[in-house]
Amino acid sequence: MGGLADAVLLAAVAVGSVRCAYAMLRASWPRRSPATAILLWQALGLAGGLAAVGALLAIGVSGPGVRPGVLGGLTALAVRLAEGKWPAPDQPLLLTAVRLVTFTAGTVLFTMLCWVLVVAFAVAIGARRRQRELLALLAHGDPKVPGALVIDYPAAAAYCLPGIRSQIVVSVGTLDLLGPAELTAVLAHERAHLRARHDLVLIPFTSLRRAFPRSPMIAQAHRTVALLVEMMADDRALRVRGLVARELATALLRFGTAGTDSAPAGALAVGEGELTARVNRLLAPPRPLPRAAQGAVVLAAAVLVAAPLLLLVM
Repeated sequence: MGGLADAVLLAAVAVGSVRCAYAMLRASWPRRSPATAILLWQALGLAGGLAAVGALLAIGVSGPGVRPGVLGGLTALAVRLAEGKWPAPDQPLLLTAVRLVTFTAGTVLFTMLCWVLVVAFAVAIGARRRQRELLALLAHGDPKVPGALVIDYPAAAAYCLPGIRSQIVVSVGTLDLLGPAELTAVLAHERAHLRARHDLVLIPFTSLRRAFPRSPMIAQAHRTVALLVEMMADDRALRVRGLVARELATALLRFGTAGTDSAPAGALAVGEGELTARVNRLLAPPRPLPRAAQGAVVLAAAVLVAAPLLLLVM
């Protein structure tokens, strides 16, 4: 398949991913099955990024005698550069300029996306390290919350620090605010975050916000995925024996009424997300998507990611 044909197909995948993302922002079904919806969001982000970079590079490496696939075109380009045969002497100057611009744009976009992802990881890791250093000085254990750390802070706060040495932190204000059953619900919610490593789910979307800080769609997508992550943790917390949805909903309402402080950088907090939406969902839980529908979404996510990958190498 020629380079320009690859570029057209990759551009179609990129545009389709963006259109699907807009549709996801308006859809109501993701709140019925947050885990499935998060998987599709991840696929849309990965497919859209790969396709956008691939479309630009495909134009940049297109030309007569180019091997199939973007990777093949990049290999052929490297060979031509090594042999001093680029640009071709019979190639129009305008076409050479277009290919050079698109190749440079694709390379810059790929580098930027990789860089902001690395920066997002580095910022999160650094923030958690600083938090652990502070907790080593300020936090202590308490028999009311076994396995968690308590900080002497009057405002209500509860959050978790993911990582190899994961920790759950609550404030004295939280212990004063919540009853035993509500406190159990909050701890179960935070443990669900840690077990599922929801911090890793959010980092790619955080990095996209860094890359495109003025994009309303990406900002809204980040908020949407963050809310789905909170709902997913709510669902997993309710699997704890003896825990009922009303206890977690009451705890969330108490946090909201008390004006819970936001979590420190690098942490996930019980107060994050759209409080009203979470409480309503806990008190009137929607029926999850049927198994067949969930399977169809998973299959669609797999096809979304496979399409640009195949176009890049075939």
